[in-house]
Amino acid sequence: MKTTLAQVRSHPRSVQLLMANQFTINLGFYMLMPYLAQHLAGNLGLAAWTVGLILGVRNFSQQGMFLFGGTLADRFGFKPLIIAGLMLRIVGFAVLGLVDSLPALLAASAATGLAGALFNPAVRAYLAQDSGERRVEAFALFNVFYQAGILLGPLVGLALTGVSFRLTCLVAAGVFAVLAAVQLRALPARTAPRDSDRSVASVLSQWRTVVTNRPFLLFSVAMIGSYALSFQVYLALPLEVRRVAGDGQVNTIGVALLFAASGLSTIWWQTRLTAWCKRRLGAGRSLVAGLAALGAAFLPPLAAAAVPVPAGGPARWALAVVPPLISALLLALGTMLAYPFEMDTIVALAEDRYVATHYGLYNTICGIGITLGNLLTGAALDASRAAGAPALPWAILAAVGGACALAVLGLHRTGRLAPAARAAARPATA
Repeated sequence: MKTTLAQVRSHPRSVQLLMANQFTINLGFYMLMPYLAQHLAGNLGLAAWTVGLILGVRNFSQQGMFLFGGTLADRFGFKPLIIAGLMLRIVGFAVLGLVDSLPALLAASAATGLAGALFNPAVRAYLAQDSGERRVEAFALFNVFYQAGILLGPLVGLALTGVSFRLTCLVAAGVFAVLAAVQLRALPARTAPRDSDRSVASVLSQWRTVVTNRPFLLFSVAMIGSYALSFQVYLALPLEVRRVAGDGQVNTIGVALLFAASGLSTIWWQTRLTAWCKRRLGAGRSLVAGLAALGAAFLPPLAAAAVPVPAGGPARWALAVVPPLISALLLALGTMLAYPFEMDTIVALAEDRYVATHYGLYNTICGIGITLGNLLTGAALDASRAAGAPALPWAILAAVGGACALAVLGLHRTGRLAPAARAAARPATA
């Protein structure tokens, strides 16, 4: 941990602030969002479809607006979009705790999603620009702060929600208010290299540059499956713990262990693993290894599905918890291997032009992958269990990881992930 903190201090002040920014964003977000559905259904008595609608609006407004957020960041600077996103989330979180009408809840949910679409591409583009040649290391550290916020947020939220959900919302809004004030005062203004023309025609030209960047689009499509797989720590793995353990204390402890193991392993190993990968593997092979690990993460529950579920006792508890726990650790390993190089590859493929817009479109594409992946995984889990074939979804998920690894390996071997190599390979023109 001392080494990690020393690495953080060695980066420019702006990069340090962005890391603290992301930790605080995740702290505030995850102290509230895991308990929102319970509040809507329990405290407000809303129907399940209404709860799904409110949560879906938040996800759609964030994933669907990433491209616009990235476009605005490239045109008007990173800091204004970061501050605007933080301010919008203050309003959204406060309203979620103070209102009970459906229109107001939908508006607040949309605001919280739009806030993420505004500051996420801007933060990543800013970090990439200010970290310079140390981009990979900076994104590794960024992931440590990111995971630390995810780990701590639900614990703080649990304590606050025990008093009242309104208190949780107001404290979360207060966290974002303090963060916005600090960023407004201390974060230096940064702008991306851009054309002086800010007309609609120029925006369309900016989008055209991004959507015609074929290597970037191929890489984005190849990485879709990785997001669907990594998200299964929130969906398929907890459902597997519940399937074997049933409702009760073992289920609660098992699911908590999944999240704790994932977050703590990242905090402890991310920077050391990234440094090793830079020395031994390089970007392309690290990405492939990460995707292969994501696919391998579903082999333990695949093997466990072939074992008859014991009637009870320690054997049943072990079968319920150990395979999903190993899966969560492998998912964390895959993300640690891939994430810093993934973020760096996007900058390289953008060739330092419209980086925030590239991040925005990339987030939208991968967000679609998460949504489709969750729908298809949920349907596959239900159908396979009804058919008496519980191993099938895990085999499919493992195959998706293998397919993603092969796709990125193909891009790496053909030089599509290295813009400099592609440029050198082009024939000279008079």
